[in-house]
Amino acid sequence: MSEGKKKVSLWDEESRRTYKRLLAYTARYWPVVLVTIVGFAVDGGCLAFFTNKLKPIIDDLFAKKDPYLIFWMPIWIIAIFTVRGIATFVSNYGIGYVGRNVVQAMQRDVFSAYLRLPATFFGSEHSGHQISRITYTSEQIAGASTDALKVAVTESVTVVGMFYVMLSNSAYLTIALLLLIPAIVLIATLVSKRYRVISRRIQSMMGSVTGTVAEAVEAHREVRIYGGQEEAAERFKQVSDHARYLNLKIIATAATSSASIQTVAALALAGLVFLGSRPGVIDSISAGVFVTVLTAMGGMMPSLKRLTNVQATMQTGISAAENLFAVMDLPPEVDHGTKVLERTRGDLRFEDVRLVYPRNDFEALAGVNLHCAPGTVTALVGRSGSGKSSLVSLLPRFNAPTGGRILLDGENYESYTLPSLRKQIAWVGQSVVLLDGTVAENIAYGELAGASEQAIIAAAEAANAMEFIQRLPKGIHSNIGEGGNMLSGGQRQRIAIARAILKNAPILVLDEATSALDTESERLIQQALQRLMRDRTTLVIAHRLSTIEHADQIAVMEHGRIIERGTHVELIAMGGHYAALHRMQFNEPSVAVVAD
Repeated sequence: MSEGKKKVSLWDEESRRTYKRLLAYTARYWPVVLVTIVGFAVDGGCLAFFTNKLKPIIDDLFAKKDPYLIFWMPIWIIAIFTVRGIATFVSNYGIGYVGRNVVQAMQRDVFSAYLRLPATFFGSEHSGHQISRITYTSEQIAGASTDALKVAVTESVTVVGMFYVMLSNSAYLTIALLLLIPAIVLIATLVSKRYRVISRRIQSMMGSVTGTVAEAVEAHREVRIYGGQEEAAERFKQVSDHARYLNLKIIATAATSSASIQTVAALALAGLVFLGSRPGVIDSISAGVFVTVLTAMGGMMPSLKRLTNVQATMQTGISAAENLFAVMDLPPEVDHGTKVLERTRGDLRFEDVRLVYPRNDFEALAGVNLHCAPGTVTALVGRSGSGKSSLVSLLPRFNAPTGGRILLDGENYESYTLPSLRKQIAWVGQSVVLLDGTVAENIAYGELAGASEQAIIAAAEAANAMEFIQRLPKGIHSNIGEGGNMLSGGQRQRIAIARAILKNAPILVLDEATSALDTESERLIQQALQRLMRDRTTLVIAHRLSTIEHADQIAVMEHGRIIERGTHVELIAMGGHYAALHRMQFNEPSVAVVAD
């Protein structure tokens, strides 16, 4: 039992820390928040002030026909609600202003975290959850950081004001409130715990919904070709049904809370009437006093109900904030490098390099030894899963070796700072990533954005890309659509090559850069790659052996090891794995038995 209590206490402390951190975002706009809080207080105070005027309206204005009140009371009422209207506008606009700025700040901080997190993070969870944090989860914190503040201030002032009205008019009748307070505290506590649990489950489920939609949109061709509409629809139905179920639990909790408070309120009102109608009391209380106290209690009920339900908003927001802060607090890419590498000679050496993926404890590289001399071309070949991509992913330190070391110009490459190391590497992959922008923006991307138009055109010409670019409506300033969807596969590939040419990095990685292209596109791209590889240390991953026959060395990989190494001629003469792969691709007759 004590352990359970300890867990609850720690949980509450964690919630307080999270909420305090969340409010720090709101505190950046403290002048607006201060004005807004004053507006909320005036809003609630005006309602209580008007309720307090019911006694003179009933007892003096209508019963005694007081000429002073007959003249001034309508003016007071207009003044009260004019002030309240102005306060309502100021406070609502102010809280909206702060709320949108807080959401944007959180979104930017999460997005910034994504940009600095290691590559392994993005493979550790579904992309739908990562997108959902920006599009859905961050929106939930607006309620906890601003909307909850609005309810807490406005309704608290209203409750305190109404309590003062009741107490100042009749302390005796105010006893009926004693029925309300313990019951409402109990309801608020139970509702708070339930909202917290359900809200966390909804955060996760919305990521699943987003991921399912993203998969169906990205794979829309495959869904249609393979008749997967029914399966996709069923999968979405399952995740959306679960999301609906959780949201209905939230609604049911809110409805139960409201119904419970209404029941308690009815008992309190019944108690008020009972106390006011006792013999000896009914004659001493005027109609104005009774109506004022009754109205004050009735006006207090909705405020108490909203104060109870604000727990839902706060708990949802706290759960969302915990999710976002967890990502923000993840350690960034490890960079212990202290040396700034200006420009490498490209002398690259792998010494007994090993790599184990922690997620599934899979050994991708099992002691790779390879020397790539400056300005040479090294081709990596082998079956899928042999470790080729894992090996080249170590170069920009997307992954860190779990054993051995990689030397660049004779120095352990981990001694170089990450930014300066990555400046030495250009990368052209099979899956070309282009942005929704112009040709020029995609060639001169990131750190290359300051390149001149002449330099961009020169890079495009070297990549054999001007052949199609000049036919576009605005040349290099033509928009190419999301992911470059207005271009063919070969055209997108040439844009990527032009980007690599413009970077002019001394190390080049070509990850199956010519696969799945037609003959004409491949010819143009091969010509561009020959220009790009000149005087650069190049690592080429290739399935088409015809594209790497002139490489300075070819390394054949199998199960994370290099099992053969040599030139094309040497490996053919060896009659081993490479020769077998070559025969399969070119349908040559077997001349020797090759062990697999």
